[in-house]
Amino acid sequence: MNLSAIVKPCQLNTYQQGKVFCQFDANKVVKISPQLFDAKYWQQKNAIIGSAQGRGTTWFIKTEGQEWVLRHYYRGGLIGKVINDSYIYQGMAKTRAAQEFNLLAQMQKLALPAPQAVAYQVIRHGLFYRADLITQRIENSKDLVELLTEKPLDSTLWGTIGKTIQSFHQHGIYHHDLNAHNILIDGNNKVWLIDFDRGEQREVASKWQKSNMQRLLRSFNKEKNKLPTFHWQPQHWQQLLNGYNN
Repeated sequence: MNLSAIVKPCQLNTYQQGKVFCQFDANKVVKISPQLFDAKYWQQKNAIIGSAQGRGTTWFIKTEGQEWVLRHYYRGGLIGKVINDSYIYQGMAKTRAAQEFNLLAQMQKLALPAPQAVAYQVIRHGLFYRADLITQRIENSKDLVELLTEKPLDSTLWGTIGKTIQSFHQHGIYHHDLNAHNILIDGNNKVWLIDFDRGEQREVASKWQKSNMQRLLRSFNKEKNKLPTFHWQPQHWQQLLNGYNN
């Protein structure tokens, strides 16, 4: 499926049974059920086409002509070592999954290059909940860390990266973890941003954009110091800023 093509707005539908609550885009999901959020279900159908490791395993799924990304919400930091994947329930709208899903749907309306929202699930356990999210996969793409370990990028592409980030900032889209792993380049050199957990739409006239960019710069420096081969130099940051500021 070509994600750069014109897409239909998210047609929101709801499913609820007992402690399980799901919302989904009816344009992408014909029939919703909790098993869609279970990696074992997809493994049994031989629908898993890949995975990625982070706080947990992110699964890549191919089903009915679509490619999806299934991600379970895990806690990070020190608290994540004690409480693995449970969050305090303060209403459905405040769950991590609902917030990310709704933000993705909003960015879809704005035609921003981010994954399309497919479905999310929230399971309540007393005062706590666990959650999962399915998004459309950005096909034929690699993140910047993977790309820069292979080869340098030209100045035009660095400028495009900066301009793409600026398009999100112009609409007030705050990315909580803007780093080199969360910027993808597809086979047509189109730039995408992914992983909007804890992201939100903010006032445009503010200082958060600057701190967002500083976070990204720290990410490049971190990867440069960590990896034996990483084709990134300070002049590339200036090329990115040129695109961002123009």
